[in-house]
This record gives sequence, C-alpha cells and structure tokens, in this order.
Amino acid sequence: MDSQKVFAPKNQDPQIEIRYFCGMQQKIVITGGPGTGKSTILKVLETLSYSCLPEISREVILEAREKGIAHLFYTDPLLFSKILLKKRQAQHAEATKKTDDLVFFDRGIPDILAYLNFAKTSPLENFKELNKTFAYHKVFVTPPWEAIYRKDNERSETFEEAQEIHQHICHTYAQLGYEVVEIPYGIPSERAEFILQNLLV
Repeated sequence: MDSQKVFAPKNQDPQIEIRYFCGMQQKIVITGGPGTGKSTILKVLETLSYSCLPEISREVILEAREKGIAHLFYTDPLLFSKILLKKRQAQHAEATKKTDDLVFFDRGIPDILAYLNFAKTSPLENFKELNKTFAYHKVFVTPPWEAIYRKDNERSETFEEAQEIHQHICHTYAQLGYEVVEIPYGIPSERAEFILQNLLV
C-alpha cells in the first residue's frame, strides 16, 4: 500500500520489519508491576536505535527524599500522583515533538490510576478525559516474575504487592479501552523481539 512504509532500525535483523502508517507516530507503552524487567527491555530497544522514554516515578521519589519525605507515594499518594501526572504529560508532549516514528514509554499515564487504585485512593479529577488527550497506540505488559524480582531503594513493594499492582494495571488499561499484550518470560532480547514482532501490521 502506498500509505505504508517499512521501518528497519539500525543494528537490527533486517528480517524484522515494522510497518506503520506514514506521518503517524506510534506511542508504545511497556508497563507492568514493579521488578518485572520492563526497564531492561527498554534498554535493549535503545541499543536497536529506538526512541525510549524512561520511567519517571523514581525521579519523583528522589525529589521528595531531598525534601525529607522517605516515600511520597505512601505518605501522600494523591500528591505524588499529581506531580507524576504533570511529568508524564510533559513526557508525552516531548515524544510528540520527536521525529521518530516509534516512541516507547516505560509506563504510561494510566499507570497513575492503577497505582491509586492499589493505594485505595480516589482517582484524579477528569482522569478519563486526560487519557483521551494523552493517548497511546499499543500497550505491552510484563507479568510478575518472582525469579527476577528484587527490592531496591525506590522499589519497596513485596512480590505479593507487585502481583496486586499488575492486576490493577491490566484492569485499568482495559477499562480505558486498551488491548494489553502480555510479554512472555525470556531473556531481554527475546522479549524485545516479541514486542517488535507484535508491531507488525
């Protein structure tokens, strides 16, 4: 079709071709509970010359710690979410300005609602309307994986809590009308290839 072209990124197997409509940037979310390997997948995609935008909740956590708040999300989940929303909106706008045909996100705006549901906190006002404005084209989720799960300074959840967050994330994206594609377990390069193959038209 004349309205399509083939995108073959540098450093990638030429047999993997991604077809997309000309002039339409594709915003792709990789999400999931904490400690499921999504950030590692993003790093693999970066090595293949894809545009990838990082998770920014850690940035909010560290900024709060500089002000003496050990973990803002658990202290004030609504305030944390409002700050994170502004940053994710800015990130979405930053992606739109890029000339890249594919932009991958480490979590999307709907993750904010999923975490608020996990914290049993009322959602932000007009959240569904916001998601229409700041939309994504496809969503992939990394399922809970106990074998690789590790806590760190910014990841304080137990594995059981990570499983619960995963359920909230899948439910939230589905409620907002997204089809969520689960990424199988495997080494990071295999998981990245799974995503790329699923972006084939």
